[in-house]
This record gives sequence, C-alpha cells and structure tokens, in this order.
Amino acid sequence: MFYIRTSVVILSLGLFCNLVWADEVYFVNGDRITGKIKQLVDGKLILESEVAGQLNIDVSKIRSFSSDEPVEIHFADGTVIKQRIESTEPGKIAILSTETLTAQQFELAQITSINPPAKPKAKWTGSISAGFSSTHGNTKAENSSFSADLVRRSEMDRLTVNGDYARGEREDPDTGEDEVTEHWWRTRGKYDYFVSKKLYVYGDTRYEKDSIAELDRRVVVGGGGGYQWIESDEMNFSTEGGLASLYEKFENQTDSNSEVSVQLGYHFDKKLHEAIKFLNDLTYYPSTERFSDYYLTSTAELRGSITKNMFTNFKVIFDYDATPAIGAGNTNVKYIFGAGWNF
Repeated sequence: MFYIRTSVVILSLGLFCNLVWADEVYFVNGDRITGKIKQLVDGKLILESEVAGQLNIDVSKIRSFSSDEPVEIHFADGTVIKQRIESTEPGKIAILSTETLTAQQFELAQITSINPPAKPKAKWTGSISAGFSSTHGNTKAENSSFSADLVRRSEMDRLTVNGDYARGEREDPDTGEDEVTEHWWRTRGKYDYFVSKKLYVYGDTRYEKDSIAELDRRVVVGGGGGYQWIESDEMNFSTEGGLASLYEKFENQTDSNSEVSVQLGYHFDKKLHEAIKFLNDLTYYPSTERFSDYYLTSTAELRGSITKNMFTNFKVIFDYDATPAIGAGNTNVKYIFGAGWNF
C-alpha cells in the first residue's frame, strides 16, 4: 500500500512539474496557452501545443511569454544568448543569468528571432550557354560563342564571375583562304560586401580583347559603393558608383592609354513571364580629366525557358569607346544566339 501511495505522489508531482514548467504564452487579451516554443521568426511565434497542435502566433498579440528550457535568443543589435525566458510586465520578457542569478528585462521589440533555422550555406549558382552556326555552299562560314555567369551569394557578401567568347571565320571565295570575321573575349570578376541589408561596397576587375577592333587588351580595376534596391527571385535591381583605373592598348598603336575614371553602373533583371526573363546591365567610365573621353559597356539578354534548367537566349553586347584604335569605329555591337543550362 505504501508503494502504491508513493507511486501516485511521484506521478502527481511529475504531472505537476510538467504543467508548471511548460512554456507559456500570455496574450494581450488576457488569455494564456501552454506548450513548447519552437521558434520565433519573421514576427511569428511557433508554439507546439498538445491540445491545439502547432500554432503560428503574431507577436503583436503577445503580452509576454516564458520557456522552461534555455532557448537561443537573437537581438536586433546582433547579440545572441541561450537562456531561459521568464514572463514579466506587458511587452517585455525577463532573462535569468545563471552566473549572477539576477533577471534582466528586455522589450519584445528587441528580439528578432528565437531558435532560428540554420542559415543555408552559400553555394555557386549560375548558367552556361553556347551557340554555333555553320554555312556551306556559295558561302562557307562558321561562328561559335560561349558565355558563363557564376554567382555565390551569402548573407554578408556576393561574388560574381562572368565571361563571353566568340569567334567567326569565313572562306574568301577568290583565294579559298579562311578569313577571321570575329574573335574576341571578355571576363569580369566582382566582389560585393554588404555593410547593411541594402548597402554594399565592391571591388571589380575587367579584361577584354578584340582582334577585329585592334584591341590588344583593356583592363579595368575599380571599386566603390552600391545599393541593392530590390533582391528577389522575381526581380533584382542595384545601382553603384566609384572610381576605376582604365588601361587600353591597341595592336596598331605603340602608345597605350591609362587613366583614372569615374565608374557608374546598374544591374537589372526581371521575370517577364514564368518562362521569360530579361537581364540588363550598364557601366559608364568617363575620364576624370575629360568627361568627353569615356568608355561605356552594356549587355541586354532575353532568356526563354525550355525546361526547368535548359533555356534559349538572345544577347546583345553594346560597347562605345570615345577614343578607339586608329581606323576603328567608336561603336561595337555584338549579337549572340544560343542555348544554355541553369544550375
């Protein structure tokens, strides 16, 4: 009989402890609910209740809450602690320090999240595309092109690498020899570090060659600041400005050109339809010594999805150099048709 009574007392104490030490949420309207706090993210407190199941509670409806076990608390100033929470006066919580055994009160508005999900690791995404055409008969010509775009985005930074290449040949009907009609390539690397959610500083470099335009090489190294106005799966838009060192060497000239330029630009992309995407960027490099001497480059691309990963594209690359090689034009426009793969 003694053992039965003892068992009943222990069981009752266990149930009482579970009731007392369950997480509790106190509402502004005076209601209260117990359960297990899973997390608080995006202004919603997720509570697992044995009676009501999983609840998503708007923080604005909560007066205070408590936890029976330590939880990971993230504050707006970046502080992260793992402690038990005690309910206190309306709009506040109290956190008990295990070292000093004293409680410190905090406003609910100071908490950005509790037990947030692990942030996904930054990974490379991007696309590759290629195009090829071959003509035989009265005219014999071959053209090929290749493009690649790579991006690695984390919460604090973004690394972008891209490049384009094209080569074209045609047979001279009189001599039978192959004549190069197009041979150029360009590449760019850019690093953005976000000092806030929208504001970032950047450094970038460009390298370009074009044998038809007599461009032995164009090297641009620059840096500055930018602002990410929009960043989503549907649309991205950013603007930036800074300074750059621009170096040009032409094949038909002995002298090279090196100058400091202002660097102004933007990037924009948007889904026009579920299967159609438009991309556009522009960078303008006016010389700090003479603004009429400038280099401008812009790319516009239209992509149409065939499958989840495969697409066709039409790309236009527009370059304008106010001081080109001797005998070359200021404007250079390249048209690229191809097919590609997203990853």
